[in-house]
Amino acid sequence: MAKATRCTTLFALTLIAGLALGACKTVRPYDYSKEPDPRTNKRGFVIGPADQVRITVWRHGDLTTTATVRPDGIITMPLIGDIKAAGRNTKQLREEIRARLGKFYKDAQLTITVAVTNVVSYRFTVSGQVSRPGLFTSSRFVTVQEAIAMAGGPTRFAKPDLAVVVRRGDDGRVRRIPIDYPAIASGQSPEQNIVLLRGDVVHIP
Repeated sequence: MAKATRCTTLFALTLIAGLALGACKTVRPYDYSKEPDPRTNKRGFVIGPADQVRITVWRHGDLTTTATVRPDGIITMPLIGDIKAAGRNTKQLREEIRARLGKFYKDAQLTITVAVTNVVSYRFTVSGQVSRPGLFTSSRFVTVQEAIAMAGGPTRFAKPDLAVVVRRGDDGRVRRIPIDYPAIASGQSPEQNIVLLRGDVVHIP
């Protein structure tokens, strides 16, 4: 655990150092349309660790439960035990539960609903020259402008036109998305006001 913490801290320090150096570089044109918008994701909201889900099995009150997703992505249900929840949307989780319960209720038509009742896994960081830098959690998707507002806005020492969103892709690679915050706030560049993904870092030098 201590080793993992040291690695995380080292990554954060390296990232911040890179951001500080990057603030001096010329911003190149960026195609913001290639960035995914989770609000239009056909998969829907993807469940993550610490999220709370409510599973209802109609006419089977003994199977109905509310569970919090553990750090390993697992929840525990009556009768079927552990089941992977993280990385799935509610439909995928429901079908997995239906298949598992089908082994015990072979002739029954089970009506199952799965709902995310508390979102905790959608987290992002706002760092640098903002009034309240830190880690933030939201129950809904947040844009760059909203995230900066949640952090109290840029300080008077900030260079908000050189802001960046640091995003780690599915392949593990980290990329920097240039953000001109004043252009967003003035309405000149609405395309830059992208929706943050889980784990994004918004940095204002």
